Amino acid sequence: MTGAIASAELSYELVVNGRHHDVNGALAGESLLYVLRNRLGLPGSKNACEQGECGSCSVLVDGVLVCACLVLAATAVGREIVTVEGLAGPGELSDVQEAFVENGAVQCGFCTPGLVVAVHDLLGRLPDPSELEIREAISGNLCRCTGYGRILAAIDEVRRRRLGELP
Repeated sequence: MTGAIASAELSYELVVNGRHHDVNGALAGESLLYVLRNRLGLPGSKNACEQGECGSCSVLVDGVLVCACLVLAATAVGREIVTVEGLAGPGELSDVQEAFVENGAVQCGFCTPGLVVAVHDLLGRLPDPSELEIREAISGNLCRCTGYGRILAAIDEVRRRRLGELP
C-alpha cells in the first residue's frame, strides 16, 4: 500500500515568488527542491547534498529559512515560498547579490544562492547583527571556494548600507 501512495500522481498549486504555479503529475515524495528546479524551471536553488547539510537549496517558506531538499513539495501548498529568483525584480540584483559580486564573494557560485537567501533572512530579522550572529546565521551554508572572508565582507557592506553608514 505504501508504494501505491508514493507513486500516486498529484496536482496542486504552489505560490512561489508571489506567483501561482500549477504542479501537475507530481509524485507525493518529490522534494520542494526537485519541484522548484525540474517542474517550475527555477534553477537558483542548487542540488548538492540532498540531506540538508550544505544550505545550497535554502529558500524561505512563510518567512522561515529552510532547506528545500528536506521539504516535501506537497506540504508547501498554501504557503508563500521565496527563492533566490524572487529576492529582486526580473533582471535585477538584490543589494545582497550586488555586494557579493562587488566583494568577490562569488567564486564557483554553487553556494551563492543559498547564502544570499540566508543573508536576506538574517538581515530581515536582525538589521544590525554582530559578527558572531552573522557567522551563526550562515553556518548552515557550506562554501568550498571563498574561505568566507569575502562573504563576511559582503554581508557587512549590506548591513552598513542598510543602516545608512555607507552611501
